[in-house]
Amino acid sequence: MTKHSSGSPAEPTIETPQETADRIAGVSGKGRPTPTRKEREALNKRPLVPGDRKEAKQAARAKLAESREKARLGLAAGDERYLPQKDRGPQKRWVRDYVDARFSVGEFLIPVMFVVILLTFIPRPEVQVYGMLALWAFFIIAILDCIFLGYLVRKKLRAKFGEDKVERGVRWYAGMRALQLRPLRLPKAQVKRGDYPA
Repeated sequence: MTKHSSGSPAEPTIETPQETADRIAGVSGKGRPTPTRKEREALNKRPLVPGDRKEAKQAARAKLAESREKARLGLAAGDERYLPQKDRGPQKRWVRDYVDARFSVGEFLIPVMFVVILLTFIPRPEVQVYGMLALWAFFIIAILDCIFLGYLVRKKLRAKFGEDKVERGVRWYAGMRALQLRPLRLPKAQVKRGDYPA
């Protein structure tokens, strides 16, 4: 540390970013007063708590809403980065495409249930009984269709990916997707009807 002629220690010189830029650029002379130490320290300080908490909270909410919307759109489009673990991987994508390409009995289960509920409001016991019998018959056919679908999916995955490479749970995954209405499926259907994956 250097000393003045008076013997008191000199205050260390701290360059501001502008002074550093001027020195590097070769600009001689500042053309402005040297900032005090207090002013330089104030420039480097950042408040731990924002001055306007309400505005900061609104900005944080807007950022969170934007990231959620991005994740929602990514999930709907089948983007692997936004899919839950159960939907990831090439086999699950293949299963989704296969299920979405076919007509499944189970996807009409919800509309049939809605019709049967409406039939229960008709004050005729025979209509209500026939409605319930039709619902049970449709339900059994849908389950049989899901079992057949699971068998087909597993067989085709073995042919495509190898005998021992098929993931566990693909039949259940296919069946659960087949029981959902096509417009309500997530990720959204990426193929047209009849456009089966290779």
